[in-house]
Amino acid sequence: MKEIMAIIRLNMINKTKDALLKEGFPSITCRKVLGRGKKKVDFSLIDVISQNVMESPRLAEELSEGHRLIPKRLLTMVVKDEDVKKVVDTIMSVNSTGNPGDGKIFVLPVMEVIRVRTGETGETAI
Repeated sequence: MKEIMAIIRLNMINKTKDALLKEGFPSITCRKVLGRGKKKVDFSLIDVISQNVMESPRLAEELSEGHRLIPKRLLTMVVKDEDVKKVVDTIMSVNSTGNPGDGKIFVLPVMEVIRVRTGETGETAI
């Protein structure tokens, strides 16, 4: 079993949930999170942005992300080992725009799962 953690854009959560449901993965946990990537801001562009803010919204976005924490969504799911590729491919197909900030996916091993209600363990508890 594997845990898949995906950090995605706020506006992509419904499309991602729908795509996962369509592929047969209805069970997810979703949390609101804040974070930032490694991208550094070139402050020499401040003069350019102040003159061209309306003409270049992408530049404005890049400058404003300097030290600000960006709201994102964190999806968490536990799946069978053989389903990892299908889940990752589904998340990637929906969220990949080719731009910085599309997100990250982490795949971690899960040692044990126990269903609280019944006491079932292992893959039957998923």
